[in-house]
Amino acid sequence: MPQRTVLVVLFDGVQSLDVSGPVEVFAGAEQHTPGTYRVRTASLDGGPVRTSSGLTLVPDTSLADAPGPHTLLVPGGQGTRDPDTRLTDWVRAHGPRARRLVSVCTGAILLAEAGLLDGRRVTTHWAYCDKLARDHPAVEVDPAPIFVRDGQVSTSAGVTSGIDLALALVEEDLGRPAALAVARHLVVFLRRPGNQDQFSAQLAAQTARREPLRDVQQWITEHPADDLSVESLAARARLSPRHFARAFRAETGMTPGRYVDRVRLEHARRLLEDTGDGVEEISRSSGYGTPEAMRRAFVKALGAAPAEYRRRFRPVPVR
Repeated sequence: MPQRTVLVVLFDGVQSLDVSGPVEVFAGAEQHTPGTYRVRTASLDGGPVRTSSGLTLVPDTSLADAPGPHTLLVPGGQGTRDPDTRLTDWVRAHGPRARRLVSVCTGAILLAEAGLLDGRRVTTHWAYCDKLARDHPAVEVDPAPIFVRDGQVSTSAGVTSGIDLALALVEEDLGRPAALAVARHLVVFLRRPGNQDQFSAQLAAQTARREPLRDVQQWITEHPADDLSVESLAARARLSPRHFARAFRAETGMTPGRYVDRVRLEHARRLLEDTGDGVEEISRSSGYGTPEAMRRAFVKALGAAPAEYRRRFRPVPVR
């Protein structure tokens, strides 16, 4: 098996976790299967860079002297907002030569500035999706998933999603057992699927201002199998169904039904990933009632039936 060089681009204002997370994954894979990865870091002149958190990183070499990479990884951080034109020029010239082009967080902005994302579906940190789409209309920006793979280009959302993407690449290169071993060593999940939302239902929805509505949000999360009809939830909030539905949407940004759907889906996904419970049991405890109802919800939202989702995405075998 040929050794793959992973070159990580460093610059002032880089986000340290965007660098260290994927580097730990590839380094861990090399320790598990020696001779598979050679990780190198490089800055414009080969000198140290100061991260956005104040840490100093010392690269292995300069970009001019860097080895030709199999995987070129561009992290994000404040330094991508107004990048050095020399850095953009280097990425523009060398990015297409890599077998894989990877960005973490706002590293996608740097790739877009270099013209390497035109016509591709990509993602980035949720706070910068609108900017990326506005500044680069030829790029198809999807703000929902934690990472997106489009041909040789892979882009990930904020910070820790770079670990998820790196694990997916290791799984592609070396197989699931190797990626699972790395994930276990790092004590992280193998692996959050790329189509998982950047936000859970609780984060995607705004927290309601009024206490009765906040209590209802919490109740939904803790009791997904209960009667969560608008009428039942309205009674809990001591509001009429019409007033409750209007107030819930105004204060959270989504309808009660949409919120309930997301909570139930997340609950079922966690049980599929983390337990050995059967699909029928999970469908009941998640509020779907029947396996068929849960199957329809999974296929609609995730493109995979529950059994297939568990086969592909459960992080560790249940013993």
